[in-house]
Amino acid sequence: MAVGAARPDAYGRLIRPEVLASLSNLELIARTVVDGAVMGLHRSPFFGFSQEFAEYRQYVEGDDPRFVDWNVYARTDRTYIKRFLGETNSHLMLLLDASASMGFGSGSVTKFRYAQMLAASLAYLASHQHDAVGTLIFDEQIRDFRAPSSRSGQLHAVIHGLDAAVPARRTNLQQPFERFRDHVTRRGLVAVISDFYCDPEAMVQAVRPLAYQGQDVVLMQLLDPFELRPDVPASTLFEDMETGEAIEVSPDFMQREYRGKVQGHIAALRAAAVRAGADHLVFDTSEPLDEPLRQYLMFRQKRR
Repeated sequence: MAVGAARPDAYGRLIRPEVLASLSNLELIARTVVDGAVMGLHRSPFFGFSQEFAEYRQYVEGDDPRFVDWNVYARTDRTYIKRFLGETNSHLMLLLDASASMGFGSGSVTKFRYAQMLAASLAYLASHQHDAVGTLIFDEQIRDFRAPSSRSGQLHAVIHGLDAAVPARRTNLQQPFERFRDHVTRRGLVAVISDFYCDPEAMVQAVRPLAYQGQDVVLMQLLDPFELRPDVPASTLFEDMETGEAIEVSPDFMQREYRGKVQGHIAALRAAAVRAGADHLVFDTSEPLDEPLRQYLMFRQKRR
């Protein structure tokens, strides 16, 4: 389980989710998280963070004009793009679960708000690495789809779409994954952000075609600390946020059986991810967001 430990330094306190969530500007949150995640990392193991100039390549239609070297154009009348160390000429597609269960939070930050901040941070990172970035926000239907692009204004549009989303309805992985395969055929990185309260076998059936298509898929499972370590002092009625079904549970059940069931579900998802050709990571939504970014970087480095 890739659950990061709280950091004692001042920056660690700054990027705690409850502090970030108090900011209204999602792009500012993303910039803060990314700047912290790259702090102290060396170029050698993480080339993707480097902004050091490497070489030129000829401009092709669809390239971001911000990276055109106009000095070279003035001298040669030819259009070239600056390439940097770590540029992969790839794309990152973010699939964000906006189902009702993502609206749960035992503290001041819900799973969905954490997911929004994480998705925005990944988009910000990809954009500043000159990668195309896109989003697909879903519950049981497609709520918002933006094809991957590196054009000027794409990052703002992606973050605006993330910020406007609201958790509702049930989860259905099949439809969004089919839509993804139909509209995104170029190979790249796919990050699915969800609590993954779904049947592991259904998840395999949804994800496996992406791997066959050549996509590199990472499943980023977000769980509230209460879901991982419940503290129920008395019998309590719990209601399913997606179905409305309710059940009364005892402290003894939560202590003895519930934790085992949660860990069993996580293990089943991890095994299913392996069968589907994907990576699987688990994050506690009470922990700082720099850890998910570091884990994503390790995933990206491994897949290069």
